[in-house]
Amino acid sequence: MSRVYRLERATEIAAPLAEIFPFFANAENLERISPPWLRFRILTPLPIVMKEGTLIRYRLRLHGLPFAWTTRITTWEPPHRFVDEQLSGPFRQWVHEHTFEQREGRTLARDKVDYIVPGGALAHRLLVRSDLKKIFDFREAVLQQLGSV
Repeated sequence: MSRVYRLERATEIAAPLAEIFPFFANAENLERISPPWLRFRILTPLPIVMKEGTLIRYRLRLHGLPFAWTTRITTWEPPHRFVDEQLSGPFRQWVHEHTFEQREGRTLARDKVDYIVPGGALAHRLLVRSDLKKIFDFREAVLQQLGSV
């Protein structure tokens, strides 16, 4: 049986929920919050209407290797929560829950990702864990700048 890993992040953004959730509801912003070295590109024709059942196809590069990735929005509860799940891509499983909470004119954005790595514990320890940390560190920095724009 494959081990399920969990990544959790919380980012406080100096902007109200009414501004932050629409940012996440616009799939085009996925490219903005992804580090340039991933060469992340959305392949699904734009604009994408976000709702339960929406499919989004991407292309990215990691360690020089190209990946195709398709996700489905499995839960859509604006403005507080949505979940995307990988249908095909680099992971055996990827379930990413996004939650948003209004806090005195600010927004607490939380990510919880449950994932299974091909190659198991060794691949996770040598590559995946540090790659995900770098990706989510970049994402957090971009999100924190949203409140200062």
